[in-house]
Amino acid sequence: MTWQQTLADLETGKVRAAEQDSSGTWQVNTAVKRAILAAFAAGDNTEFAGIYRGFIDKHNLAAREFTLADQVRMVPGGSSVRAGTYVAPGVIIMPPAYINIGAFVDSGTMIDSHALIGSCAQIGKHVHVSAAVQIGGVLEPIGARPVIIEDNAFLGAGVIIVEGIVVKKGAVLAPGVSLSASVPVYDCVNQVILGKGADIPENAVVVPGTRPVAGAWAELQGLNMACALIVKYRDDSSNAALELESVLR
Repeated sequence: MTWQQTLADLETGKVRAAEQDSSGTWQVNTAVKRAILAAFAAGDNTEFAGIYRGFIDKHNLAAREFTLADQVRMVPGGSSVRAGTYVAPGVIIMPPAYINIGAFVDSGTMIDSHALIGSCAQIGKHVHVSAAVQIGGVLEPIGARPVIIEDNAFLGAGVIIVEGIVVKKGAVLAPGVSLSASVPVYDCVNQVILGKGADIPENAVVVPGTRPVAGAWAELQGLNMACALIVKYRDDSSNAALELESVLR
């Protein structure tokens, strides 16, 4: 399949950079990633005209344009959705926000101001992406899993998720939570250490925390490093915002 066809299929949702298999495990579609890289290689830098006058990018990766038929509410004010991105009907994009190539944003999801959806990230249905959330792109290495946010998750303001972390269905992340391959996750409800780069379980309510830095000098200085704390599990009918309010009081 050519890179041109792959980009077209990405925009209709026919193909995705990652999908769940029959067991529910997320699998990377390396053919899609290779096609995206081929598109970059085939493109030449060009000056854009119209509302994008003054911007320079690959000629074959211009920003998408939406019509009423797409049923996407993209509010004016500086947002951009790159070519090769799927944005489902019912998605709301508040300005300014950016959605990069290969990303998949499913129906009913809200992308708030100053949010970034990185390349190949997979965002489920009815996800709330609050202001200034940063979801990192994972285009390379080819086989690396992108960031996955499953259905009905709630990401509070300023949340950072990178390096292929999976946030399972219904999980709630409080403002300021940072998740990466080097950040350990502690389940305070079940009293277990899930470890560095762990998937966030379904319906988990997560808040930012710290843990002491090892070593006598670090202890003397009172140094701590970031971690993520699961402090509660919500039921499917509870309101994510109210759950956060109750645990943060």
